[in-house]
Amino acid sequence: MLEQIKLAIENLDNLSKTKPIKVISHNDTDGITSASIFSRALQRWNKRFSIEIVKNLEKDYIKELPEDCILIFLDLGSGSLPELAEKKTEVFILDHHELASREIPKNITMINPQLYGKENISGAGICYLFAKQLSSGNYDLATLATIGMVGDQMEKELTKTYQEILQDADVTIKKGLLLYPATRPIDKVLEYSSSLYIPGITGSFAGTIALLRDAGLQKTQHGYKSLAEFTEEEMSNLITAIMLRKIHKSPEDAEKMVGNLYLIKFFNKLEDAREISALINACSRMDSPEIALSFCLGNKESRKKAEKIYLNYKQNIAAALRYINEMEKIEGKNYTIINAQDKIKDTIIGTTASIMSHSPLYPEGTIIIAMAYNQDKIKVSARLVGKKGRNVREVLTKATVPLKGEVGGHPGAAGCLISKEHEQTFTQTLQSILEVDLVKI
Repeated sequence: MLEQIKLAIENLDNLSKTKPIKVISHNDTDGITSASIFSRALQRWNKRFSIEIVKNLEKDYIKELPEDCILIFLDLGSGSLPELAEKKTEVFILDHHELASREIPKNITMINPQLYGKENISGAGICYLFAKQLSSGNYDLATLATIGMVGDQMEKELTKTYQEILQDADVTIKKGLLLYPATRPIDKVLEYSSSLYIPGITGSFAGTIALLRDAGLQKTQHGYKSLAEFTEEEMSNLITAIMLRKIHKSPEDAEKMVGNLYLIKFFNKLEDAREISALINACSRMDSPEIALSFCLGNKESRKKAEKIYLNYKQNIAAALRYINEMEKIEGKNYTIINAQDKIKDTIIGTTASIMSHSPLYPEGTIIIAMAYNQDKIKVSARLVGKKGRNVREVLTKATVPLKGEVGGHPGAAGCLISKEHEQTFTQTLQSILEVDLVKI
């Protein structure tokens, strides 16, 4: 892949002497950190470019893209090769998602680890490898690559490439409870956690204090310590106390709750990479990706704006979870379908589904499918609880392709867009597929 990156740099350098560059990136954390890395690298390379952040690549959008510039796609594009092949200009794709075809059209330069069958690297990781190959002066962008890695949940299995990126970023790694931010007092983190739902604790001040008391954790003169400050014994005691309160207990539960905490230097302050990832994602989900991009590039005013948006976002998520808890859902053995229609923003329906997939209320193997209106379309997000179970991308594909919808994602987390007129047909088809597949298993 590094040889392909070198070739891409050479080709882009030559082409950009006569054509400007248009960068198009995905609107999640990985896409925005990819855009930040790539735009900074282009800026230092003295290239002319513009940048756009998009939710997804729809066929009509691709048709309208200009052909008098070089098109570069970050963290998307691999599933749109037939449409991009029709563009009468040069196209570069830096992505890690599944390919529509392994035959790459002549006008496309593809950098995707799936072509090489080795490591899976997030979009930001690929963009960092590009920037690093371009200049040793781009090593400082490794921190953004780390945030993108965490944002795409690729930190659980650190490959050789990621170990090198983490070394470049000078990240502090600590084993602990996967709650964020690990740099804030534990009582606040537990009470307002959206990353780990604990019955009787999440959202309850009294429940949180009772849990900490049971874990033998006492306030200091400065308040409760943060996870980053915990000793191994304190971390172990807290995990045990939480396990005693979880509904579904299994040997894998403790495993899922514990992992690496990534502490990075951002704005000259020690931060939890998961928290920064969540903040970036929040800006995008609240229709302000430009604030997230500016924040990633170090703008202090944008940081203040991003923090306000993040607070509003968390309030929206809390309201969405309350609504889902009260609404009528379509449920079967090992699946739950949530049709929120216009009651939840389409930009946060995926996050809501992810939070639910980490809840102890759903056993491993459950498929959670959440739907929300997006103008004349429906945004659908599917998540698999745990690691074992059906391929959710395949499930969505079976229900979506007959309706001429668009599907993307991974085996454990996928999404699709369908026309609103197919709402009832899609829901019924999806339920039939889930029931039939269950019988096969």
